[in-house]
Amino acid sequence: MMTIIYWFRRDRRLSDNPALTKAVALASQTSSALLPVTLKDDNPVTPWGFTRFGCHRLAFEAQSLAGLQKALQGLGSDLYQPSISGVSGLIDLAKRMDATLIVCEAIHAPEESDEINLLKDAGLEVISVEQSALLPGESLPFEINQTPIVFSDFRRLVEKAKCRPRTPLDSPSKLPAPPEFTGDLRPYAGAIDLPALDARSAFPYQADGWHADQNAAQAHLTRYFSSNLPQRYKQTRNGLIGTDYSTKFSPWLAVGAISAAQIWQALQTHEATHGSNESTYWIWFELLWRDHFQLMMQRFPTELFARSGLVKHPIQSRSPNTQGFKRWCSGNTGNAFIDAAMRELAATGYLSNRMRQNVASFLIHDLHGDWLAGAAWFEHCLIDFDVRSNQGNWAYIAGVGTDPRGGRRFNPQKQAHDYDRNAAYQQLWSMP
Repeated sequence: MMTIIYWFRRDRRLSDNPALTKAVALASQTSSALLPVTLKDDNPVTPWGFTRFGCHRLAFEAQSLAGLQKALQGLGSDLYQPSISGVSGLIDLAKRMDATLIVCEAIHAPEESDEINLLKDAGLEVISVEQSALLPGESLPFEINQTPIVFSDFRRLVEKAKCRPRTPLDSPSKLPAPPEFTGDLRPYAGAIDLPALDARSAFPYQADGWHADQNAAQAHLTRYFSSNLPQRYKQTRNGLIGTDYSTKFSPWLAVGAISAAQIWQALQTHEATHGSNESTYWIWFELLWRDHFQLMMQRFPTELFARSGLVKHPIQSRSPNTQGFKRWCSGNTGNAFIDAAMRELAATGYLSNRMRQNVASFLIHDLHGDWLAGAAWFEHCLIDFDVRSNQGNWAYIAGVGTDPRGGRRFNPQKQAHDYDRNAAYQQLWSMP
């Protein structure tokens, strides 16, 4: 019997997973076994001396994979992991299973694209399906290499063209059986070492209802859009404390426990029942921002990892403020507003969008730090890390990305006055 390998990347869900749906159809048409796999990641040390995955990211990733495995087992399958790390493990597995076809989602970022090329260089056929973005690529009114660099220009074009998301797909009712094994391949058995829950967390992923799996994501989707929170999202989105000030979909989007199309569909249902307003429009607006960053990474895959970013002329180099960066990471800069945010990030793996902009600006414009180092620290910490949004946002604040004003500094005193006037946030995180 032939074997088709399905490689779960950042799409850890069964519902609305076009790549998985395609793999199931191919396996059924060819009477093939279907082998769902996830790859073991190394955790290398970055040039700045810390690992790429911190404790919260590691825990959230493991939690999402455990949830995926349980869902697969419910359909008579399982999740497997080669003992060899990275794509090398997948190539070795394909050879041992005499499999020639791998199906997976497409991720347009440098390392992820390199992984696909390595598989093809090894003689494997790879079918990769674009499914992360809100808007299908074929619906866009421009070629990818002509994507407007400024977000407002991009938004106007897609709205004028009336681009709409695809209709979400249902979960498969059953999965083709995995092959019989003669080697040492075993089901995924990753340990979930959850850090202690901090009661102050704005995304308490250790608690019931907030886990990294598809069930929790769908439950939150229903909970959020059944409430009146979307009706006042624009007024609350700059909040700093609690679980209700923003939609909180980003961690589930980051691991692929939910899709942007599913969020859009739920938003449409909410508006049909409760009405639309500026706040509900702003949820669409934020999803478009996410799409724009994905397209920018696709158009400028190497530039967004270079210190000069998208600017035509390299920015003036300077000696990095190494000590300032260390103080920033540990929440010991001496600015209470900034330090509160960095302590929240370290303690919970999450941070509001408002504070992400503030701490990025402070590192770049006040401490004269390296924006690439800041982006790497976010990668280490954030449970909702997405390489495309992360690099795009940091380059934007640094003035080497898509900001038409060439970057911007946030005044921490004014920001604290505007968003933490009674210093409640600073007091909440006055201690680690």
